Amino acid sequence: MNAPAAPTPAPMQGRALALGTLALSLATFMNVLDTSIANVSLPAIAGDLGVSPDQGTWVITSFGVANAISVPLTGWLTQRFGAVRLFTASVLLFVLASWLCGLAPSLELLIAFRVLQGLVAGPMIPLSQTLLLSSYPRSRAGSALAMWSITTLVAPVVGPLLGGWITDNISWPWIFYINVPVGLVAAVITWVLYRDRETPTRRLPIDTVGLGLLVLWVGALQVMLDKGKELDWFHSGQIVALAVVSLIGFAVFLVWELTEKHPIVDLRLFARRNFALGAVTLAVGYGLFFGNVVLLPLWLQQYMGYTATAAGMALAPVGILAILLSPLVGRSVGRMDPRWLATTAFVLFAVVLWMRANFTPQADQWSILLPTIVQGAAVAFFFIPLMSITLSGLGPERIPAASGLSNFVRITAGAFGTSIATTMWSDRAAMHHAHLVEHLTPADPVAMEALGRLTAQGLTQQQALEYLNRMVDLQAYTRAVDDIFLASALLFLALVGMVWLAQRPAPSAPKPADGGGAH
Repeated sequence: MNAPAAPTPAPMQGRALALGTLALSLATFMNVLDTSIANVSLPAIAGDLGVSPDQGTWVITSFGVANAISVPLTGWLTQRFGAVRLFTASVLLFVLASWLCGLAPSLELLIAFRVLQGLVAGPMIPLSQTLLLSSYPRSRAGSALAMWSITTLVAPVVGPLLGGWITDNISWPWIFYINVPVGLVAAVITWVLYRDRETPTRRLPIDTVGLGLLVLWVGALQVMLDKGKELDWFHSGQIVALAVVSLIGFAVFLVWELTEKHPIVDLRLFARRNFALGAVTLAVGYGLFFGNVVLLPLWLQQYMGYTATAAGMALAPVGILAILLSPLVGRSVGRMDPRWLATTAFVLFAVVLWMRANFTPQADQWSILLPTIVQGAAVAFFFIPLMSITLSGLGPERIPAASGLSNFVRITAGAFGTSIATTMWSDRAAMHHAHLVEHLTPADPVAMEALGRLTAQGLTQQQALEYLNRMVDLQAYTRAVDDIFLASALLFLALVGMVWLAQRPAPSAPKPADGGGAH
């Protein structure tokens, strides 16, 4: 039975408004923090659990895929249970999943708990926006979202720093345990302040078949990407089976969703030119961005001798220009052609990745920091204009479904980008290693001279050969990471052409509800 329509609650004031904003921001901060805090801790997690760093990336991709799958359910869950109850439950379950992640004694259990964490995290960010906007007068909605955006931009900056410091000075489980007090405070304050402002509920049918197919094909594809290198790709029956399941599952999913009366995701939105181009461009760009964000600290820690803290310091400056420029971009997107703003982002990303493509084993800290600082400007120009293009021309009744679908595509692309980047890095490194050792033969005078100098310093023949192999590994993995950076730069330039295929949104186009999109 449908609940009677509830009147729109009056805006909050004074202390209640300040506490409500704080609680919602804390929950958002905690959620976004968990997308980046584990990046610099992967080598420590992998070493402690006795797995390779490549397998350790599952800690990131499992969260991303589960989070992406749960995002389209937010609308149905909100109407079924109410925004306040759902948000509070989501935060409390996130706290529980975080605690379980810290306790996990094996990679398998850690991945299982990260999946749980990703699933329950889905409604948190969209509902934090919903509750925040209901707390402020309509005239102050822009200011409220600007403050919310700062939270989502600060968290990725703090994440690597905090994750690195915790890993080096305490232990990696504490990158998850710190969510417990933060989440409990956010949940208690939210429930106390908002429980009398609950949204109306009603029973709606849910597309269980569509949801099952979504989980099936996305999950199969992600496992295939994560385990492909380990199982030698299509020489493995398991990888072939996963590919077939993913392909057939995707085909059936398309047919089902296009014919279902209440689809889990409204694929008909892709018939709209701006939505299709905006969502795909945003997804590809985010996949490239996130894959490289994961790759950089792996290279720094495994081959450049950086500690987790130092690697976090190398990633943190991305937030400086992002925080300073995002409000400016937010104010400009309604007046300027967002295609020009997005083009600025793509060109800046290409410049950043070209700078990184020139890294050598002798790269100093400033040459590593400078591209990260510039990348902050690219991030500021990236999310808001593309969301404006994606949502342009849609009526208010379709905005939630469109925002949910574009977020699903983007977050999934981030997980896929991580798997593809790390797999390509290993493959290119193996190729470079093979080319480099071709010259290390008894007939090569340079190799023999280097070997002679090492043995003259007191190393045994075996120790000298192992030292040379480590030097070759350093060169091979550095050249490989440069290859990934260069390819990513070229792909960002290709996105410039794609975004200009979209139509310019009208000045009255809906403002993006993604708040900067750092999530």
